[in-house]
Parts: sequence; structure tokens; C-alpha cells
Amino acid sequence: MEKLSGKKITAVLISGRGSNLRSLIKYSKTKKSLIRIVLVISDNFSAKGLNYANKSNINNIVIKYSNRKSFEDRLFKLLRRNNVDLICLAGFMKILSGKFIKKLNKTIINIHPSLLPKYKGLNTHNRAIQNKEKYSGATVHIVSDKLDSGKIILQKKVKITKSDSKKSLEKKVLKIEHKIYPKAIIKLLSSD
Repeated sequence: MEKLSGKKITAVLISGRGSNLRSLIKYSKTKKSLIRIVLVISDNFSAKGLNYANKSNINNIVIKYSNRKSFEDRLFKLLRRNNVDLICLAGFMKILSGKFIKKLNKTIINIHPSLLPKYKGLNTHNRAIQNKEKYSGATVHIVSDKLDSGKIILQKKVKITKSDSKKSLEKKVLKIEHKIYPKAIIKLLSSD
């Protein structure tokens, strides 16, 4: 992996509010940071997370998702042009194809709001509550060609209480997501 001042050149992909992006930007500005975020890419023109990129003077681009192939072709060129080594998915709601992952041949990581391998995909909080789970949590994992199935880097759990709703559980899990994403990056890159 190419390094710039000892830091991995990083792109963050988002689709929405960008709270994990905000926590990654905050981490990237610390002395112990192992990453330098050079690019934020979204598939959504109205993603609130783009505001965090603007405030931090990080180059950000929206690629309209008309179909997977044209989206991935543009994404590939953009990542290559910026010499990106590490791609962090942070609330990015599109699935990258196995073909794209293989062709790019760079580390892609994702944060998922459940204790994988449980509750892959969407509606994780509802499913955990409906199944009367005692715990939920967040997982940072390597992205593979199978949905939410790549090697787990780090997990942290939270207790589900009887009074938890989808919304309250989502808040609890989001809080730990913001803490473990930077820790997972440190763990991943320290063993690199």
C-alpha cells in the first residue's frame, strides 16, 4: 500500500447522514491517526454527510447510481486516480460487486449495525428485538463478495433492554459504531 507521510490514503463511501464519516474525519485529524481521508464519495446528492466533507475541505463527489456497472466503472477510476489504498464504507447503501472488489484489489472495510454473522443486510435492529436477543452491537469487517460476510476485524456489543425500541437500539449501536470504527482501522493497519 502506498503511504503518504506514513498514513494510508483513504476514501470514505457514504449514502446518508454521515455520522460515521464525521467520526472517521475526527480520528484522521489526531496525532495517532493511520489514515488521511482524501475523498468522500456518495451515491446520494442529498447525503448530509457531504457537509462534513465540505467543512473539513475534503474533496467529495457524488456518482449517480443509474446502474451498478457504470457506477463501479466511475468509482474505480476515481479511486485509482487518487491513489487510494483503503476504502471505508460508512452507511453506504449499495452493494459492491465481487468483480469490482477483485479488480480494485485494495482493502475495503465496512461497519455494520449488528453482531455479525447475525442479521446481515437491512432492518438489523427490528430483527434483533423481534427475536428477543439479549445483545446487539456493531461489527467492522473486510468487504468480500458476499453480503456482510467478510473477515471480522472488531465487534462491540450493547445490551438490549425490554424497553428498547428500534430507534433507541439504533442510537445505542450508533454510539459504539463511532468508537469502534477508528479502533478497527488501527487494529487492521497495525497488523499490516
